[in-house]
Amino acid sequence: MKAHRRALLAALAGIVTAPRARAHDPHAERRRELLQTIERQIRQFAPDIGRSRLAPCVARAIGSVPRHRFVPPQWSELAYANRPLPIGHGQTISQPFIVALMTDLIEPQPSHRVLEVGTGSGYQAAVLAECVAQVYTIEILPALAERARALLAELGYRNVETRLGDGYAGWPQAAPFDGIVVTAAPDHVPPALIEQLAPGGRMVIPVGAQASGQDLLVIRKQADGRTVTQRTIPVRFVPLVRDGAAPR
Repeated sequence: MKAHRRALLAALAGIVTAPRARAHDPHAERRRELLQTIERQIRQFAPDIGRSRLAPCVARAIGSVPRHRFVPPQWSELAYANRPLPIGHGQTISQPFIVALMTDLIEPQPSHRVLEVGTGSGYQAAVLAECVAQVYTIEILPALAERARALLAELGYRNVETRLGDGYAGWPQAAPFDGIVVTAAPDHVPPALIEQLAPGGRMVIPVGAQASGQDLLVIRKQADGRTVTQRTIPVRFVPLVRDGAAPR
C-alpha cells in the first residue's frame, strides 16, 4: 500500500514539475525556408561582395523575427516570400534578402549602436535589434512612425528608439554610430550621415536616380575621417523622402 502511494506521489510530482511544452509557432518552418533561400542568394553573390554566408546573428534574426507582424493583413500570406511588399503611404517592406544583406554588410557587433534611416514597417529595425546593443530609427511619415513604434514595443524590442523626423539630417544627438543603414534611396550620400558615422563604422545606403535604379554602397570611415566606398549590387528602393514631402 505504501509503495503504491509513493508511486502515485512520484507520478503527481512529475506532472507538476514537468516543463511546459513550447507553444506551436505556425510560421517557424516558413522562416527556416526563407533563411535557406537568403543564404543561397548570399552564396550566389559572394564573389562580388565578399560574403559566402550570413553572420550568425543575422541568420538568427532572420530565423526568429516575425515578419508577418510587420506586413498589412492583406499581405500576410506572402509575409515570408522573398520579395518586397507594400505597407501603405507609397512605401514598402524590403525584400528579406536585402534586409539580411544590409544588416550583414555593417558587420554588426553586440556592443554597436546603429542608426536606421527610414523605419517603414519596423522590420529592419527589429532585425538590427537582434544583433546590436541599441538601434535608433527615424521615420518621416507620421502614420508609419507611430505604427512601427507601437509594434516594436509590443514585440518587446526595448533596445530600439524611434523618432519622427527627416532622416537626411540623421540623429546628431545620439551620434556617433558604429553602423548606419539607410532604407530609402537619395541621389547622393547625405553629408550629415557621413559626419555621424564613427571612425571604423560602416554605412550601407542605396544611392542613385529613381529612373535608373541605384547601387547599394558600403561606406567605411577610417580613423582619420576619410571614407572608402564599395559598390555591391544594383537595387531599387523607394526615394528618400525629405522635409515631409509626399513620396512619389
